[in-house]
Amino acid sequence: MRFLDVKTDYAFKRVFGSENSKPVLIGFLNAILDYQGEHAIVELTIVDPYQIPRLEGMKDTYVDVKAVLANGKHVIIEMQVLNAPGFEKRILHNAAKEYASQLQKGDDYTLLNPVIAITFTDFSMFDDSDDYISRFRLIERDRFIEYSDEVELIFVELPKFTLALEDLKNIQDKWIYFIRNAGSLEYIPDALGSDPGINQAFGFANEAAMTREELEIQFKRRDFIILQRGSLLLAESKGREEGREEGRRDEQRKTILALSARNLDAQFIADTLNLPVDFVKEITSL
Repeated sequence: MRFLDVKTDYAFKRVFGSENSKPVLIGFLNAILDYQGEHAIVELTIVDPYQIPRLEGMKDTYVDVKAVLANGKHVIIEMQVLNAPGFEKRILHNAAKEYASQLQKGDDYTLLNPVIAITFTDFSMFDDSDDYISRFRLIERDRFIEYSDEVELIFVELPKFTLALEDLKNIQDKWIYFIRNAGSLEYIPDALGSDPGINQAFGFANEAAMTREELEIQFKRRDFIILQRGSLLLAESKGREEGREEGRRDEQRKTILALSARNLDAQFIADTLNLPVDFVKEITSL
């Protein structure tokens, strides 16, 4: 069997945001949010369910899955594979927009329901921590008093999740392992398939269950992401190289000025440092 790479936003929405995905999404959210017992999610409504997207622009929405829980809480879920500029601000903007858009003109503010924004990233965000799940709420800066839980941001950094299949401890581990590794698996491991929700998720991700059009879009989306990631890495590499070159130039300027202050001849400085004499004269004339 071959499975979709669930780390692509299109495949993520197919697995968790289709009309038939409610049991899968309920199990997934209970695991990620660590809801158990009387707090467990038992019902939700999927907003803007999955449809085959248009190819133009590749991404039809910034939010991959949106749901409203039975208790009124709004949940928006996104899979982000590229660390694009402004990404962190966009996550906060989406959560704030989801919160504010609940009210119509003249509505009472008490009608607002909490919003939870869950973001999976295929890159590291918080380099000062090894934790792969981070949760943010509004709290007082010094006394850590919680203002409210009206807006909560949850980030799951997939590169930091390194547990092997035999080391998975709970259902949360199993879901994260599924998202991180489904695209490279050739069968459903017993450790994952024993959970009905994850087993059904594998069914949605199974390429054999997809139409030719759906597969074409998925492959194009995957190739697009690979190209975009390559472009970002190239730009980052060029930026580092330009920074190193500028650093070398600064050191050369400092050395030239120090030697010039000792009344050494420009030609002698150029020969000593193996630099063009015109460059040495340009620096010393500033």
